[in-house]
Amino acid sequence: MIDLYYWTTPNAHKITIFLEETHLPFRITPVDISRGEQFLPYFLSIAPNNRIPAIVDDDPADGGPPLSVFESGAILQYLAEKIGQFIPADLRGRSEAVQWVFWQMGGLGPMAGQNHHFRHAAPQEIPYAIARYTNETNRLYGVLNKRLADRPFLAGEDYSIADIACYPWVVPWQRQGQSLDEFPNVKRWFEVIARRPAVARAYALVDEVNPDAHAPQSEQARRILFGQTATSIDAAQAG
Repeated sequence: MIDLYYWTTPNAHKITIFLEETHLPFRITPVDISRGEQFLPYFLSIAPNNRIPAIVDDDPADGGPPLSVFESGAILQYLAEKIGQFIPADLRGRSEAVQWVFWQMGGLGPMAGQNHHFRHAAPQEIPYAIARYTNETNRLYGVLNKRLADRPFLAGEDYSIADIACYPWVVPWQRQGQSLDEFPNVKRWFEVIARRPAVARAYALVDEVNPDAHAPQSEQARRILFGQTATSIDAAQAG
């Protein structure tokens, strides 16, 4: 059994997609990040960076005690290697898949995340920041588009953890100020993945876990999500 600590964010959708694709048994523990549940001691013992998602594998391959993994890219790689699915078996293919997972973790996710923040969550409009991250997101879409020009999926002929990692960050393309018509290879890839039944099942979990996922954020939620420092987190835990 995989225990998934989850909230309705692009990084968490990666893991629900993988689990639905593979039919691995899992149970969800919601971690409401708008209420600060990511700072609770039990969760920090699993995910010391106080970010979702995280997992605990009750049946690790070494036969030892339950194993916790945090960081969505590391979780994808761990699960794929655990069951030998959605990661190529050959050296070169595996290297391709892992590189594109790292590309998403270091580029597409952080830049699109800052794009979302300054376009939709910042307390005041900062034109430079909006342009900076909208343009960088556009550049990264261009990288994806070129990569997909001569292959159906990011690691080649087969759907892999690279695609699972990137897809949730392209889902909100309109909120990022992008147009998929500008990137026809990305659009084709995106539509193919969107039609996968496991992807539909993963996104259906949003309404089950967080019915208010699309509601505007409260001011309190904004302070929790965007106003933390090391000192404030330590003080909250001490209190």
